[in-house]
Amino acid sequence: MHGLMQDRPLTLPHVFHRAERHFADKTIVTATAAGETTATYAQWAQRVRRLATVLDALGVETGARVASFGWNTQRHLELYFAVPCTARVLHTLNIRLSAEQISYIAGHAEDDVVFVDRSLLPLLWPLAEKLTTVRHFVVMDDGSDAEVPDDPRVHDYETLLERAAPYEGEFHVSDENTAAAMCYTSGTTGNPKGVVYSHRSSVLHSMVALTADSLALSERDTLMPVVPMFHVNAWGLPYAGVFAGSSFVFPGPAMKPEALVTAIERHRVTVTAGVPTIWMGALPLLREHDVSSLRVVVGGGSAIPTALSEGWREAIGVPITQAWGMTETSPLASAATLRSHHDELDAEGLVELRATQGQSVPLVDLRIIDPDTGVEQPWDATSPGELQARGPWIASAYYGDADTDAFTSDGWLRTGDVATMDAHGYVRLVDRTKDLVKSGGEWISSVELENHIMAHPQVEEAAVIAMPDPRWTERPLACVVPAEGARLTAEDIVEHLRERVAKWWLPDEVRFITELPKTSTGKFSKKNLREQLLS
Repeated sequence: MHGLMQDRPLTLPHVFHRAERHFADKTIVTATAAGETTATYAQWAQRVRRLATVLDALGVETGARVASFGWNTQRHLELYFAVPCTARVLHTLNIRLSAEQISYIAGHAEDDVVFVDRSLLPLLWPLAEKLTTVRHFVVMDDGSDAEVPDDPRVHDYETLLERAAPYEGEFHVSDENTAAAMCYTSGTTGNPKGVVYSHRSSVLHSMVALTADSLALSERDTLMPVVPMFHVNAWGLPYAGVFAGSSFVFPGPAMKPEALVTAIERHRVTVTAGVPTIWMGALPLLREHDVSSLRVVVGGGSAIPTALSEGWREAIGVPITQAWGMTETSPLASAATLRSHHDELDAEGLVELRATQGQSVPLVDLRIIDPDTGVEQPWDATSPGELQARGPWIASAYYGDADTDAFTSDGWLRTGDVATMDAHGYVRLVDRTKDLVKSGGEWISSVELENHIMAHPQVEEAAVIAMPDPRWTERPLACVVPAEGARLTAEDIVEHLRERVAKWWLPDEVRFITELPKTSTGKFSKKNLREQLLS
């Protein structure tokens, strides 16, 4: 016996039409080189409809990949909907990758057209001849004075929109499993891999971001995605925010801490999200600005140092909420929001709770597996194992890649993260499998060591890597960036750790450096750190 419900596909056109009809007066603010622009949802929706027919005029076929190479802006949000709502596939290119990686990814995805912010043309145009599948380059003029090439393949975004008639009627994608967007992994080992999101996965992922025990996004919110729109679709926030009818504040290229905190204050932002390095830079500025409008500050991409989250809580009363995920998980898989059983925790217990990556969000299952035995580990908060995930927005394969090592025989994604889980399913990341320090047959968590080191008041940043050792196989090497004006010694760091970790965890060496290398998405790059210090 089947249920007698209407069979309506879960597709992004519904999200668009709902926003167009119900939230026409909500606003989208974008920071540009020439100042801020503001548009209503109604104006944005009309531009989305014009962009849809622009894609037709450019001869972009159904299913073709439409690349974006841009900042977080209203125009980028127009692409987020015009492309998938017309059954094309949005491919957000990472603007911070090397020329070689950009060329590889665009070629592997077979991008047909690229929409590029004018300020980023100096990065992209020198690669034009290597992007052999790209027929058109559409320049979105963001006020930069970068030279626009005189080339028949190059078009002006606003000119195309001005000449285009708006798409009439409703957008329609009949199959909810149609590809909507794609992103590539960071490619820390080997070539980056393509992850393809469906309309169904994008809609379901957005719905969960609206739930109370997730991010609780609503029409009342003003959302500022600091995480780049090329990084896992800005963690799905553009789709979720439009679904909720939230107002948007896009920082554009203004990514300095002062500009971000000022925007939060001026526009009374309620929800924002970014990687830890962003929030580290903003922390010293919080007491100088009125950011009392904030109710949720999301941190992800890597573990949030406890000292950072508690620093935000002490400054404004709002800690950083950890969320966990990856490109392959769309990315929202868990969130460290409080549950009713946490009401009994004291202040120290709450600090410990906020140091976790939280409980899996609805529709996502998580488990931890002993990598040696393949046996699922108990949820006892102490037994570590590889974190694995499954759910309707979890990847099942990579685009154009037969590699199946990342997936188990029973259909779970192998994340490469090592974690423990408590009795309520709260995840605590121990490390990445490749970043664990194996000393004398025992594991040392670089993440935990880093958390403790960064709790030192004179430490700005810290990363721990494994260095070869003839006796113990590996020993921890602590790389520390002192705070400005600090006078630190290696012994100061070791003494700070002595009461916090087991004696055999203490690093054998502490090196002071001026800056930690970062990945294209703002995480600490231990791969580059190892190459710099150990090669």
